[in-house]
Amino acid sequence: MPAVPARFSVLSKEFAAAPHRCFARLRERSPVHYEPAIDSYFLSRHEDVKRVLTDHEAFSTEMLQVRAEPVMRGPVLAQMTGAEHTAKRKIVVRAFTGRALERQIRAVHANAAELMAPFLARGRMDLVNDFGKPFAVHVALDVLGLDKGDWQQVAAWHGGVAEFITSLALTPERRRHCIDCAEQLEAYLLPVIGQRRSRPGDDLISRLCTAEFDGVVMSDRDVTALIINVLVAAAEPADKTLALLFKHLIDRPEQLAQVRRDPRLLAAAIAETLRYSPPVQLIPRRAEQDAVFAGATVPAGATVFCMIGAANRDPGAFSDPDVFDIHRPDLGAARSFTAAAQHLSFGAGLHQCVGVAFARAEIETVAAMLLPLLDEVRYSPGFRYREAGLYTRGPLALSLDFTPVG
Repeated sequence: MPAVPARFSVLSKEFAAAPHRCFARLRERSPVHYEPAIDSYFLSRHEDVKRVLTDHEAFSTEMLQVRAEPVMRGPVLAQMTGAEHTAKRKIVVRAFTGRALERQIRAVHANAAELMAPFLARGRMDLVNDFGKPFAVHVALDVLGLDKGDWQQVAAWHGGVAEFITSLALTPERRRHCIDCAEQLEAYLLPVIGQRRSRPGDDLISRLCTAEFDGVVMSDRDVTALIINVLVAAAEPADKTLALLFKHLIDRPEQLAQVRRDPRLLAAAIAETLRYSPPVQLIPRRAEQDAVFAGATVPAGATVFCMIGAANRDPGAFSDPDVFDIHRPDLGAARSFTAAAQHLSFGAGLHQCVGVAFARAEIETVAAMLLPLLDEVRYSPGFRYREAGLYTRGPLALSLDFTPVG
């Protein structure tokens, strides 16, 4: 098996500081990288990652019973197959398309305007902490039909749930904290579910409460799990994608100017942001049988982590992959938000992200709104950029100065 030096680890501080600097080393020298500390394999080549994500029989989502179900409070969409998966996925997809999507975009615009207003006259804001994080949670609550007045408490619970799912190793204390957050979130949701069963509205929770599978209405446990599934999926990547989009454009003034002149380029800029720096860096699967990659065998029963960031920078899939280019000919903005996407930031195959259309519309709407307001946008004096995260990754902050709006 090709191997990097024994001391190298994707769990190391070296990797955590700048994963992209290690991607080529992994693809070329250890495309099947084993981490004994967590007994898991990491795949970094585009063709290998896509194979795992699209072959759901050979590579299942069984590990989510341990990695997600305890905090989701029940099975999530990615664990389902067959008729159950088709039926429940359709319910969720309908909440993010058509007229429902049009209503959500109006809510996106209203939430963005409300949260942005206090900072316009100041000419300074932290795009991550002042805006992005509350914005992402507000929008997710709107989609679900939950009270935005509770957003800070829901955000705290969501943080514990997300920590559990995205951590490769948790101390007993942190695990207990995450489970406590999930239990409190469940207790908050159960009365809401009861109300929507008796008085359904036009929100996603009502649709879940009234939908049937095999002629049977879903249980409270099923509905709770799907609500938390949507909350995490809608809130977790949104703030990271928005901040990364602005960072990449600010770092490349000529491309920022082009997007300002031609708003049609915004979709391409978002697609390239997702390829170049995907907010979701790892997607786990379990090998159901022995599988060979690059001459190395991954044994049946092993946990496999698909390295989305490394796959998206594979020169076998993209030319000059370490260059951020909104005019990239081998990406295609139109197909980047469909099942035909060349990048793997939304996953692929049976369990590709159900909210792809919503993700594009949400980020495109808010970015198109912010670009004219953030005139002469630049980093604030003394600001030092830092990223964090192994499973999901994004800026810790993005302090920006811009021309104040009167």
